[in-house]
Amino acid sequence: MSHSDEALHDGFGVSFSSLTGDSGVLVTDPIERQQFRLFTPSTPSLAPADPAALRFPVDDAVRFVTEHVDLPAVIAVYVRDDTGEMLAEAAHFADESFDAGTYGLELCAPMKLYLRVEGPITVTADATRTRIAFDGPTEVILGGRSHHERPATTLTTTDDPTDVMRALSTLSSALKTTSVERSYPTLRGHPPLVERGDALSIPDGLTTPETGVSIELPPSLEHAYVAAPLAYYLGADLVPGGRPRITTEAGFEHRLDTPRGFEREVERVLKQTFFVDCLVRTEGYYKVDLHERAAVESDLDLDLAALYDASLAERLEATLAVPYETIRDHVPEWKLTTHVAPTPDNVELLPFVVNDLAVVRTPRATNLSASEVQATAAGEFFRSGDTETVRSAATDAGRAYVQPESTDSLEQAWLGDGTPLGASKTTKQAFRNRLDRSPAAETIDIVVVCNDERMVAERDVVDEVYGSREELPFDVTVEYGRTVAEFRETLTTDADFLHYIGHIDAAGFECADGRLDATALEEVGPDAFLLNACQSYEQGISLVNAGAIGGIVTLSDVVNSGAIEMGQTLARLLNRGFPLGNALDVAGDDNTLGSQYVVVGDAGFAIAQAESGVPNLCHVQAVGGESDDRFELEYRAFPTSDRGMGTLIIPCIETNDTHYLSSGTVDTFELSRNELVRFLSLEDVPVVVENELRWSSELDFDSL
Repeated sequence: MSHSDEALHDGFGVSFSSLTGDSGVLVTDPIERQQFRLFTPSTPSLAPADPAALRFPVDDAVRFVTEHVDLPAVIAVYVRDDTGEMLAEAAHFADESFDAGTYGLELCAPMKLYLRVEGPITVTADATRTRIAFDGPTEVILGGRSHHERPATTLTTTDDPTDVMRALSTLSSALKTTSVERSYPTLRGHPPLVERGDALSIPDGLTTPETGVSIELPPSLEHAYVAAPLAYYLGADLVPGGRPRITTEAGFEHRLDTPRGFEREVERVLKQTFFVDCLVRTEGYYKVDLHERAAVESDLDLDLAALYDASLAERLEATLAVPYETIRDHVPEWKLTTHVAPTPDNVELLPFVVNDLAVVRTPRATNLSASEVQATAAGEFFRSGDTETVRSAATDAGRAYVQPESTDSLEQAWLGDGTPLGASKTTKQAFRNRLDRSPAAETIDIVVVCNDERMVAERDVVDEVYGSREELPFDVTVEYGRTVAEFRETLTTDADFLHYIGHIDAAGFECADGRLDATALEEVGPDAFLLNACQSYEQGISLVNAGAIGGIVTLSDVVNSGAIEMGQTLARLLNRGFPLGNALDVAGDDNTLGSQYVVVGDAGFAIAQAESGVPNLCHVQAVGGESDDRFELEYRAFPTSDRGMGTLIIPCIETNDTHYLSSGTVDTFELSRNELVRFLSLEDVPVVVENELRWSSELDFDSL
C-alpha cells in the first residue's frame, strides 16, 4: 500500500497523509523508515493542527473528523484526562469506556503518536486490532514524534585525560529529565558529538543537569571511558581524584574500587540505578503492572512512592543501599557491552556508545592467528557433512583476530585493533553515516544481486522473503550476473539494503567481466548490506568507509550450502525487523557457519520495523505427558535503536496483563495447545523447537 503524494509535513520529523486504496491516515517516519496506519470508516480530510494542543512534544500534528479509529495491531493505548492523569492502559482484549470529557491518548506505535479528542470515548481490542470509538463524528487531533535523535552540538577536547573527563561530563546535557522517567529511552537524548583538537572547547549554552552527583576518578582515559555511560545516566561530573568513587553534595559516598574491580562495580551501579528507576517510575505517568516490580518489591527496603518525588542524588543513595544480590536475577539482560580501547581517537565514539547506554569494558581478548580461524572454519565445514567446495581461497593470513572476553549482554561491540570473533567491528564512520542518513522515499528499497548461478536457491528464497509484509512498502529489485560497470552503478545508487550473493576474493567482488574492488569507491548508496560470499570482511569495511551504516560479512571461506541457508535465514530475520547484530546472533546459533560471520559498522541498524514493536524469539517445548497438551513458551525480546533499554512490552498472551522490560528473556508462559496456536498466529516470528530454528507460520502445531 502506498500513500498520496500530498504529505502535510516534509522534513526530518513524521509526516501525515491519507491512505491510498483504503480509508485512513498514514504516518511516516522518513528517517527511521517506519510507517503506521490508522484506519477510519471513510477517507478523512486532513488539515494542519497546532502541535501545542497536545500535552507531549510532537514534530507535527493534523486534525480530521471521524467516528472511530482502527489500529492494525494491538498496541498499548494510554488514556489520560485533561490534567494528564492516567485513567487507563488499554492493551489486548481491552474494553474501556469514558464519559464525555477531554482526553489525551498515547499510542505505542513505531513512532510516538498522540490523539486529543473531546467527548465520550471507548477503547476496545481483540487479539489482532484495536478500536478507538467516539459518540458520532468527532474532531481528532493527531500528533507524532520520531524516535530519531540527532546530537545538538559538537564539542572539542584535547587528548589530555582531564580535558576528556570534562568533555564527557557534558554528555548528560542530552537528558530530557533527571526524574526516573529518563529510564525510558525516549527521554534520553543523543549526547553531543566529541571531536579531538588542540584545545578544550565546550559550546556556550551547553548546560548539564545539576544533580549534585560527582564521579571521582584517576585522570586516565581507561577510567573515563568506562565511567562515561554511568556519568551520562546520573548526570554526574567526572572529576580527577584518587580512588574511584561516587559522591554527592549531601556527603554520600560509594566506592568503585571494590574487590570486584572498577569496571565490574561501575557496571553494577549502572544496572542497579537503572533497574530501580524502572520500578519507581510506575508511581508516575505510567502506573502499570510491572512484572519486575512484583518480583522484587517485597525484598526491597524501599518506599518506591517516596522515591518518585526524591531528588536524583537521594534516590541514588537509597538505591545503592540495596544489596545487588537482591535484584541480580531480575535485572534485564543488557543490550550491549562495548569493548573500548583507551586510545585518544576513541573519544569520538563515546557519544554513540553512551547513546546505547552500553556497558563499557577495556579490551581484554585472546589473540588468534588466521590459521586458527581457518581451522575452525574447516572444522565446521567437515562437521556439516557437506562435500561441496567452499567459495574462495584461504583466509587472509595477514589479518589479526581477537576473541573478546565473554559478557552477559545480548550484543558485543569491539572498538580496538584486530578483527573480533563474536562481536561487531564498530567504526566511527558507521555512526557518522547514520547521522547523515537522509529522509527516504516512500518505499524500502532492497537490491538482491546474484553473481553466482549456483546460488539461485538463495536468490529465489530471499526474493520471496523481502517485501512479504503487506503493511510495509518494500520495493525489491533482483539483478543477475552484473558486469563491473553495472555493479558499480548498483553500489553507488541509493538503497536501504543490498543482499549480495556470489564470490569475493582479495581483488574484490567477482563480476561477469572482472573484479570490482570496493576500496576504490569514494561513495556508496546502500545503507546496509549482507555480503554472502567468502572473505567479504575487507570489502564490507570499505563499504562502511564509503558511506554505508553497517552490514554482515564473512571472515573466511564458507561452504555453499551453509551459506545459502545462512542467507535465507538472515533475510527472514531482517525482514521481520531484527537489527543486523541480533539477526546474526539468532541465525548463527542455528548454523554451523555462524562463527564465520560478523557485523561491521553499526550492529543496531535495522532495515524494517518489527510488527510487534520489538523483535522477539520464542522457544517452545512440550511439558508433562503427551496427553497433557501443555507447552512452555519462553519469550525473548531484543531492544532496538529506537526502542532501547527501558522499553515496556506486553506479550499478547490471553492470560497476561503484565508489562515487562523488553530485553532478553522476559518470562516463560505455560499455555494450552490452542493458546499457543493463537499466540503464534499473531505474526510470523522465529521459533526454536527442539533446538531447531523454525517459523511460526510454518509450524505443524499438531505434531508438537
